[in-house]
Amino acid sequence: MSGTSEGPRPAAVVAPGNVPGSAPGTVRPPVTERHADRTDSGGRADSAGWTDPAGRADAPPGADAPPPSDAGEHRAAFRTAPLAMAVVDHHGTIVCANDALAALLGVPAAVLLDRSAADLVDLSSDTRTWHAYREVLHGLRSRFRCTRRLKHSDGRTLWAEITVAPVPDSRSVLLSVSDITDRRELQARLRHLQMHDPVTRLPNRTLFFERLASALETPPRHPAYRSGDVGRGRDTGADHGRTGRIGLCYLDLDGFKAVNDTLGHRVGDRLLAAVAGRLTECADHDGYTRSGSHLVARLGGDEFAILVEDSTGTEQLADLARSVLSALQRPFDLAGQRLAVSASIGVVERTAEGTTPTGLMQAADTTLYWAKADGKARWTLFDPERNAHRMTRQALSSTLRPAVERGEFLLEYQPLVGMADGAVRGVEALVRWEHPQFGTLAPNRFIGIAEEDGSIVQLGRWVLRTACRQARQWQKDHPGARPLFVSVNVAVRQVWDSDLVADVAGILAETGLAPYLLQLELTESAVMGSAGRPLQALQALSDMGVRIAIDDFGTGYSNLAYLSRLPVSVLKLDGSFVRGFRYDEGVHPSPADEVIVETLVHLAHRLGLTVTAECVETEGQAERLGRIGCDTGQGWLYSRAVTPDRIAEMITADRTHAPSPQQV
Repeated sequence: MSGTSEGPRPAAVVAPGNVPGSAPGTVRPPVTERHADRTDSGGRADSAGWTDPAGRADAPPGADAPPPSDAGEHRAAFRTAPLAMAVVDHHGTIVCANDALAALLGVPAAVLLDRSAADLVDLSSDTRTWHAYREVLHGLRSRFRCTRRLKHSDGRTLWAEITVAPVPDSRSVLLSVSDITDRRELQARLRHLQMHDPVTRLPNRTLFFERLASALETPPRHPAYRSGDVGRGRDTGADHGRTGRIGLCYLDLDGFKAVNDTLGHRVGDRLLAAVAGRLTECADHDGYTRSGSHLVARLGGDEFAILVEDSTGTEQLADLARSVLSALQRPFDLAGQRLAVSASIGVVERTAEGTTPTGLMQAADTTLYWAKADGKARWTLFDPERNAHRMTRQALSSTLRPAVERGEFLLEYQPLVGMADGAVRGVEALVRWEHPQFGTLAPNRFIGIAEEDGSIVQLGRWVLRTACRQARQWQKDHPGARPLFVSVNVAVRQVWDSDLVADVAGILAETGLAPYLLQLELTESAVMGSAGRPLQALQALSDMGVRIAIDDFGTGYSNLAYLSRLPVSVLKLDGSFVRGFRYDEGVHPSPADEVIVETLVHLAHRLGLTVTAECVETEGQAERLGRIGCDTGQGWLYSRAVTPDRIAEMITADRTHAPSPQQV
C-alpha cells in the first residue's frame, strides 16, 4: 500500500510482566541475549536471532554465511541503530527487536519478542493496510509504508511512519518505525494557520467549505469521524442526534466600510475580532441547548457564517439569527472607541440530501441580499417563490436583447375613446413578449429589466417603428375614416442614451406617418424635473408636431409649476383616482377623488391641455368623468388591448368623418 493510512486508535503496548504465552510476572531477557528456539525453512537462528542461509548456526568461515566477525558487526549495528527496527518472520511474529524500538514504545526489548507485529503497530485496523502488509510477508510486494498513531507506555500518543521491507536472501522482513510526531505537530500547526483567519482566529473560507462539503456528503445513517480542525472532533457513533438537515446563517455588518474609512483598519480589525467573539457565544449557546454542531467562520471582509449541522428546523435558525442580531446591537468598547453596529442575515435551512455547497451558498447569498434590500439590521428567511421570481428575472435579463433580434415581441393596442361621443380617437401601443419558455409576458414583467440593462433603447426603437408603421397602415386601409393617433411609451433612458429626436424623425419619414398622429408618453417622475438634454429633446419633438403626454399624472412629483414650462399637450390621470368614481355595484365614490380630478381637469383645460382618464371600467365612471370634462377615456369598459385586426374592425364600425388635425 502506498500513501498514508491512519488508524482510529493507538496500538496496544504490552507492559513488562505480561508477556503472551508466559506466566504472570515472567520477564524475558533482552532479545540480543536470547537464544531463539525456532527455525525458518530449515534454517536455525543464532543467539542474536539471525539465521544463516544454509540453516546452520555454526557455519564455518568461508561458507555461504558471512564470517563471524561480519555477523557480529551486523548484530551490533542492529542493536545500536538509532532507527527503531524489528525482524519479523513470514508468520508476522517479531523474532528480533533493537533497543531503539523498545525505547520508542517505552518497554523492555524482551517484551517485544513473539509479539504480532501487526498488533504492535496497528497494521490490521483497516483492510487495505492489512492486505498490503500480508503481501510483503509473502513476497508479493517489495515494500510497504504507512503512518500510524501509537501509544507510549506512559500514555503519550506518538505518530510513527511504519516501513516493512523484505530481508535479502531470507523469508523474514524488516520492520522499521520512525517517530514523526514533531513533523505531524508542525503540519497540524501549519494547517491551523492555513485554515484559520489571523484577525478573528475563526475558521476561514477554506475550512468552512471543507466542513460544509463533509456535512453534505455524510448521510444520516452512516457514522463519520471528523477531525478536530476547529478545535474539537467528534465521533458520531450511531445515528443518535442526526437529523439529515443543515442550516446556515450568512451575515455581514452594515456600514463596516465606514468604520475602516473613518477610524482605520486597526480599529476595524478589533471590531471584527469582537464580533467573532459574540457570534461564537451565540453559536455555542445554541449548540448547547439544541442538537447539532455549529461552526462559526469568517468568509472574508465583514462576512461571517454560522453553519448548523443536523439542524432541527427553521425555528432553530430563526432563534439563532435573532440572538445574533441582539448580541451585535450591544455597543462595542474598543480601546476607548465605543461603536454600535448592526448586521443583515440571510437564513437558509433545508434537508442535506440533494443539497450542494454551491446551491446552499447561492441561496444564502440571495437571502442576505434580500435582508439588505428590505432595510438592513434584520434577518430574512430563504423564500423559494421569491427566489424563483428572481431566477426568472435573471433568465429574462440574459435573453432580452437577443429576443428583440429574434422578433419575439409583438404589439397590442388599447383604444382611447372620446368621452363625449364614444368614438375611437387613438390607441396606445402595448408591447408583449412571446417568450419561448414563459409564454406571453406583459410589459411589467420585462420593461424594468430593459431599463436597467439599457436594452430599452433597442426595444423602444422597435416599438416606435412598429406602432408608427401600423398606424400608417390603418390610415391607408381606411382612407375615409378618422385617422387614429398612436401613443407610445418612452422611458427616460431612451432620451439620455439615444438621439430620440433623430429616431422619431427618421421613423416618421420612413413610415410616412404625420407627426400629429404620434403621441409619446413619459411618466410624471421622468418629465417633472427634466432639464438639459431631456427638456431640449421634448421641446424639439413638440416643435416637430409630436404630442407629449404625461402618464400616471397625480402620483409622482405633482409639481404643477412644471406644467407651464414643459412642452406637454396631454395629461393622463392615474387610474387610482378614477377608481374612486365607482357608483355601481354598491361601491361609494370617493368625494376627495372627485374633487381632485375635477380640479386637475379644469387646470389642464385652462393651460390648453387635454385630459385622458385611465382605468375606466364602468358606465358610472364614464358618465361622471364626461360631466367633469375629461376628453378621452381608456379602460376595460371600452376594450382591452387587442390585435391590429380588431382595431381595424373598430375603425370600420366608426362612421364618423375624419376631423382636421386641430380636432384630433
